[in-house]
Amino acid sequence: MSFNSYTFGIFLATVLLLYQKLGHRAQNAMLLAASYLFYGCWDWRFLSLIWASTFLDYWLAQAIEVSQSLVRRRAYLTISIVANLGTLAFFKYYNFFSHELQALLEQIGFDFFVPRLDIILPVGISFYTFQTMSYTIDVYRGKMPAARNWIDFGLYVAYFPQLVAGPIERATRLLPQIASPRLPASRAFEEGLYCIVLGIFKKVFIADSMAMIANGIFASSTSELTGLEVLLGVYAFAFQIYCDFSGYSSIAQGVSKWFGIELMDNFQTPYFASNPSEFWQRWHISLSQWLRDYVYIPLGGNRAGKIRTYCNLMITMLLGGLWHGANWTYVVWGAYHGILLCLFHALSPTKGSPNRWPQSVWMQRLAMFMFFQSVCLGWLIFRAKSLEQVIAMLSSLASPWCLTALSQSMIGMLLFYVAPLLLFERWSGGSSQSPRLLQKHWSVRAVIYAVAVHLVLFFAAPTSSQFIYFQF
Repeated sequence: MSFNSYTFGIFLATVLLLYQKLGHRAQNAMLLAASYLFYGCWDWRFLSLIWASTFLDYWLAQAIEVSQSLVRRRAYLTISIVANLGTLAFFKYYNFFSHELQALLEQIGFDFFVPRLDIILPVGISFYTFQTMSYTIDVYRGKMPAARNWIDFGLYVAYFPQLVAGPIERATRLLPQIASPRLPASRAFEEGLYCIVLGIFKKVFIADSMAMIANGIFASSTSELTGLEVLLGVYAFAFQIYCDFSGYSSIAQGVSKWFGIELMDNFQTPYFASNPSEFWQRWHISLSQWLRDYVYIPLGGNRAGKIRTYCNLMITMLLGGLWHGANWTYVVWGAYHGILLCLFHALSPTKGSPNRWPQSVWMQRLAMFMFFQSVCLGWLIFRAKSLEQVIAMLSSLASPWCLTALSQSMIGMLLFYVAPLLLFERWSGGSSQSPRLLQKHWSVRAVIYAVAVHLVLFFAAPTSSQFIYFQF
């Protein structure tokens, strides 16, 4: 049941109608049942995984809270982390590591068969696994009390607007909203409608259209492509993945606003960042903050000297890359961004030294443009099917460029679909917390929404593609 389907529209309308007629406790029970129905439409068999994760962390967190023994508290936390990461590793990485182990054994002369399994990756497992882990860790750290109502905690884990592709919410933020009676804010409908229209526009009009270009380029033989065609294909994927993922997050925020629950911003105009540190404060913010708080800082952060800081950055980004999937391209992508962050920290001015970063408006814009190119280089690594394809496409970029009929049509499509988005984001600021458009008269909003709907209905791609982050 995808957000951009008519089925979801009917499902949402039904849930909202029931929601308005129920009291707080009944609302939570109904939302939990609706969330399980929503997830069961993908594959009902994997509901057992969500239930197991929910029950386990629900009881372990209570055991951590009441235990007076530090050893027992650590043991309970270890059980939670091992169980969650073990489940994630089995479904997501077993075949990858078994294949690599098989290849390694063959290289050193051992004739040993490592079995491979026909495993289906459960939708959203990376998101709700990290969400439940953060809960038990926060209870262990004393940042919040353990939940005592199973329905409230179950809804925190399975809340359908953000279940399958985030944002990865913290229990300290989401659980109090679930546990307390809530009334939609005075402008909840307007804010929710804005987020939903923006999200559908990004996904259907831009992301699906860019997918046609990117999929065609990355499926073609590199020998048949010019350097310019490869570059334009990478640009197309850059805006496909951004509009696809941020579009999902925006719809999730809008739907949640109609239930009186606020979800965090997951994107804030990341392609206007001028350095890697700023980019990761704007891109997939919930994952960036999760890795910062539960990996980077526990490793020591930047408190133990430069060399240790660089090591911590590399470990964090390697794990961030591996979180996205079982392929060496994701690992290399994570390492690439780790190197960018290390270089940025190495070149950043120390306290009391002169600032070496651009100060004028034009220099800042140049820095944005140049850094966007480095981000796109990372997207080439991320999107490629293998490291061999990465090398081949990089070689094509170094070959002579020529303006072909294909590249001309690609340039036209990029300008038609992407330029309006960039202009709008530059004007609006990109945050859903205080969108500039909502400050305008309702008639102005109505015209803009009508234009957006017109473009979605008449200029969208002929085929819809699945949300990219469903596979993660």
